[in-house]
Amino acid sequence: MKHFLVIGGSTGIGAAIVRQLSEASHQVLATYNKNIPESIGNVRYHHLDVTADNYDFSFLPESLDGIVYCPGAINLKPFARINPDDFLKDYQLQVLGAIRVIQQVLPNLKKSGNASIVLFSTVAVQTGFNFHSIVSSSKGAIEGLTRSLAAELSPTIRINAIAPSITDTPLAAGLLNTPEKKDGNAQRHPLKKIGTPDDIASMACFLLGNESTWMTGQILHVDGGMSAVRM
Repeated sequence: MKHFLVIGGSTGIGAAIVRQLSEASHQVLATYNKNIPESIGNVRYHHLDVTADNYDFSFLPESLDGIVYCPGAINLKPFARINPDDFLKDYQLQVLGAIRVIQQVLPNLKKSGNASIVLFSTVAVQTGFNFHSIVSSSKGAIEGLTRSLAAELSPTIRINAIAPSITDTPLAAGLLNTPEKKDGNAQRHPLKKIGTPDDIASMACFLLGNESTWMTGQILHVDGGMSAVRM
């Protein structure tokens, strides 16, 4: 049994990660902000606002085997209509939040001796899409952070990032709220379907586990073929 921390574990991909880790009999500590999660047997939930200045991680065990940082946003706007503050708010949530969490739990991760960090990017970083400048900028920073920390924290801590395409979660609800929108988005992918939270959670759990102990600094594209295949 290992001890894992899932930041943003109450809905969507985070909730799927929590459930899969729990089903594998690991001890899971998960945080939520606005969405109070349903109780799961071996999961302990704690409130955390990642945009706050200070975090209380007194609930963590002395040794932590891995963390996943799930909070994110999908702010799609034409570039000419974006206020620079929109970039700052997104960066605070998606990048500075992850940095603060990693810095604060680093001593716990080091005591594991074989810990893993999982972050999230997006297919839009490597594949240019209209109206994605905000999220692509933040997630591009996440990819750079992943590679830099992989060098700095090895060999005792691994860090990798997952770059999904659109996934059927509450975060993407506005883009998938009709059958027509779902089908239209599915048809853009070579595999002709929308990703599910479990598709992404399975990769996250793999990166946390012993099966991936020779992987670090990688950006894993779990995107229905969007980034690699041209139709």
